[in-house]
Amino acid sequence: MILESARAVISGGASGLGYAVAEQVVNAGGKVTLLDINSDAGNTAASTLGSAAKFVLSDVSSEDDVVEAVKAAVSHMDSVTLCVSCAGIIGAAMALGKKGPMPGAKFEQVLKVNLLGSFLLARTSAEAMVDNPATENGERGVIINTASVAAFEGQIGQSAYSASKGGIVGMTLPLAREFARYGIRVTTIAPGIFLTPMMEGLPEEVQDSLAAQVPFPSRLGKPSEFAQMVASIYGNPMLNGETIRLDGALRMQPK
Repeated sequence: MILESARAVISGGASGLGYAVAEQVVNAGGKVTLLDINSDAGNTAASTLGSAAKFVLSDVSSEDDVVEAVKAAVSHMDSVTLCVSCAGIIGAAMALGKKGPMPGAKFEQVLKVNLLGSFLLARTSAEAMVDNPATENGERGVIINTASVAAFEGQIGQSAYSASKGGIVGMTLPLAREFARYGIRVTTIAPGIFLTPMMEGLPEEVQDSLAAQVPFPSRLGKPSEFAQMVASIYGNPMLNGETIRLDGALRMQPK
């Protein structure tokens, strides 16, 4: 798959990792459809990227929203060849906190946005990819989900977040096996600590402390480096059914 002809639908595309992916695709010559719940940021991002980009207001935890968003993406780009799920929430909370047990609704919300949202976008995008003409390798599309190192080393207070990201890792291989008949690959990236807008909002000393935990390079990851990994996966037909840690050898401590 060649990035310059990519037709990408990207959730969480208005900022952070998602926007970096969109920028990479557009700069290569491809087209993007950005899904996000922040309309101001989404419209600004699409305007900055130019005519190759379209913004669709969408809540990925809503099946109807996702179906309509992918329809809009096909209308804008004529097809979908790349799906990247970057939308997510942290939902940090103690299972048994000072104010009592974590409400089940809070746990459920994190699962709906992170896990169900990734599944809905992958499933709906795959349905659109089935009709694509196959490349000489027999490929019709690539789906890339975003997990986290928290899927493997969740910290105290991350039970909901880790469960949602662990679920994304867990569904990667089954989806890759199922979609293989259509020539659609499925992979997952599990990033470590990256310099996203959420991270930029933390005090500098906190950012420095987090960066110091990364063995090498001892700094926060750059969104552009995440986007480079997306481009590498898209262009390598043997990358399938795999979760790739992108973390500078970071292994998170209990807290």
